[in-house]
Amino acid sequence: MAFNVKKCKILHVGRNNPEFDYFMNGEKVGTTEVERDVGVMVTKNLKPADQCEAAAGRAMCVLNQLKRNFHYRDRFTFIRLYKQYVRPHLEFSVPAWSPWLKGDIDRLESVQEKAVKMVAGLKGTNYSEKCSELGLETLESRRRDQDMALVHKLLIEGGSDMFTMAGNRDGARTRQAAGLRTIAGQHARTDLRKNSFAVRVVDSWNGLPDSVRGADNKENFRRGLKAWRKSQNVS
Repeated sequence: MAFNVKKCKILHVGRNNPEFDYFMNGEKVGTTEVERDVGVMVTKNLKPADQCEAAAGRAMCVLNQLKRNFHYRDRFTFIRLYKQYVRPHLEFSVPAWSPWLKGDIDRLESVQEKAVKMVAGLKGTNYSEKCSELGLETLESRRRDQDMALVHKLLIEGGSDMFTMAGNRDGARTRQAAGLRTIAGQHARTDLRKNSFAVRVVDSWNGLPDSVRGADNKENFRRGLKAWRKSQNVS
């Protein structure tokens, strides 16, 4: 397949990247600061700020369209519209770019907060109370559970190279062999690495009860996780 050099770009990643020039068919390949990959914006510093801004912007555009077209917004109709047309923009491929900085987290959450304020007849006095009244979870808690669901999917479908399962160094049976699927922790020096998917999920996953981690399929895992969160009053 012939490559179009003008459409090819180099994204230099890393603080100490020497940023060499690259050539294709004798022509220098251009550089870029940000590139979209399967709908997710990737920047040279690998932080999700640009993706958070873009996701929130798209979601707000749709939310404003709903606001203009639905003057009376009862909880049943409007929340169904929000879940179907707005929230997916805030959660598309989110395990790949889940934010950790407060500004990025608040930027996404502010969209749902505005949506909640549009619903008529709520008795709650703050965002948390209104979400509870509507049966909505915060976006942050949903991202956490989506992380857990993805970990379960990766492990139950044969494991993933990004995880090392915990076990005894003497070669005794591991907890994974007992069906409990405990992940070994990974060393991380930078905030970027600490908040990457394979590292950030370890403590949360290992903190789940064995009955949840040992679920044999997606549906049982989701039900077990939801029931456990409810019993722990975790929101």
